[in-house]
Amino acid sequence: MSIYFIGVDVGSGSARAGVFDASGRKVGEAKRDTQMFKPRADFVEQSSEDIWQSVCMAVKDAVSQASIDPIQVKGIGFDATCSLVVLDKKGQPLTVSPTGRSEQNIIMWMDHRAIAQAERINATEHPVLAYVGNRISPEMQTPKLLWLKQNMPNTWSQAKYFFDLPDFLTWKATFDDSRSLCSTVCKWTYLGHDDKWDTHFFERIGLDDLLADGAKSIGNVIKPMGEPVGQGLTAHAADDLGLIRGTPVGTSIIDAHAGGIGVLGAAGMAGETADFNKRLALIGGTSSCHMAASKTARFIDGVWGAYYGAMIPNHWLNEGGQSATGALIDHIITSNPLYGQLKAQATKDGTTVYQILNDHLLKLAGTKEDIAFLTKDIHVLPYFHGNRSPRANPNLTGTITGLKMSKTLDDMALAYLATIQAIALGTRHIIEVMNQSGYEIDTIMGCGGGTKNTIFVQEHANATGCLMLLPEESEAVLLGSAMLGSVASGFYSDIPDAMNAMSRIGKAVTPQTDRIKRFYDMKYQIFHQMYEDDMKYKQLMSEF
Repeated sequence: MSIYFIGVDVGSGSARAGVFDASGRKVGEAKRDTQMFKPRADFVEQSSEDIWQSVCMAVKDAVSQASIDPIQVKGIGFDATCSLVVLDKKGQPLTVSPTGRSEQNIIMWMDHRAIAQAERINATEHPVLAYVGNRISPEMQTPKLLWLKQNMPNTWSQAKYFFDLPDFLTWKATFDDSRSLCSTVCKWTYLGHDDKWDTHFFERIGLDDLLADGAKSIGNVIKPMGEPVGQGLTAHAADDLGLIRGTPVGTSIIDAHAGGIGVLGAAGMAGETADFNKRLALIGGTSSCHMAASKTARFIDGVWGAYYGAMIPNHWLNEGGQSATGALIDHIITSNPLYGQLKAQATKDGTTVYQILNDHLLKLAGTKEDIAFLTKDIHVLPYFHGNRSPRANPNLTGTITGLKMSKTLDDMALAYLATIQAIALGTRHIIEVMNQSGYEIDTIMGCGGGTKNTIFVQEHANATGCLMLLPEESEAVLLGSAMLGSVASGFYSDIPDAMNAMSRIGKAVTPQTDRIKRFYDMKYQIFHQMYEDDMKYKQLMSEF
């Protein structure tokens, strides 16, 4: 009887489940949408109960689609966005919302309500901040926790558990409140290399009450990814998921990092062993993450990390990122008055708006090699939701130059292309600062929704000059999560073992021409000049 592993991925708008065999080939997949609430500007919330129900339905649907018996499932892994879940002493939701609704108990990763708290923490210049690129982001958990303490004292006083969303899912599945080294190191300032919380840091920022009772509310048992959690699925969780009680559950991982382990360790096109010093994992979705691993700690200003053991055992992780990529592309195209018409056409034709735009760009250019040049007079500074790396400034804003009075399909397609190019130049900027700190990145391992777009992939290769490698399994995030279940079950000895056995390269995309290289060199100069100009404008208006 064949054996299978399940990966669960909770992204910003949905919960997905994938069923994989022991060689990493997917045999079933399902998706259920999740709710999102935006009660105010910069406030983005979710419901943990809604997410759990969506997870359960997705798992049942995926197992049904795979036509397997639940007894064949030997392990399950969970990944999710790094969002903050708040529960009371009974494990019930506590509101984090100005609406006061208890079901809105998750502050999403993209929520920017805690900018002032992040600035207050950064002003301490505490040594712990070296592990987050010297500047903590409002997308991380300590600023959000400080915001809750200062603004919602009733919730704060009643809270018993503060979970990162991936750890909430393993708690819900096993009733074991251990935490993942991935989430605690990357988003909570846990010092994985020293295996401790920094007491002085929490005292300095006014959150030392979280360390009471051995830091149980935020995690006093921290486990490496893939290590078994509790006794596996509880009877109640097994019933919810349609699986067998006791099925091993792997310690969780952040969604982007699941994509990292899903692609980063795959053998090269010629079968060569992965050289982590030359590889960057690009996980493209609503936002994008850029991850590289090293045997030694590298502290890079404006790039998160170095994080010990947060993705690959015994390696230090550096994590760059862009706060809005897929979300920015969608913002640009949905803001165009032709979007409704294109959406209806895409539905009728059984395609996507992105593909219609891609086809139109090819029609305008004549050849694939000439698409990039269509935007020589249109440029975008892509900081519409601030900049995560390497400028590490959530207050930055975006710019578009080259606009006209017309609003044709040509205009829409060119704005779309210029936005993709700007995002690709942001990736180039991240790679540049990483390489200045000891990496030799020349290969991008891509996965996630953005990398299913051929224009997105090709322009990233063109803009960065890197070889783009795409995995055989397009759902590499789900695969990475399933690897956690395979390790928890003991089928694979550790994550590198699972990475080597379950992931493979499916496609290579190379930079196109020398002329395109020169074009992007000029675009990159403009990219930096637009930032400098924007800073000058802000300075000129600073007295008002």
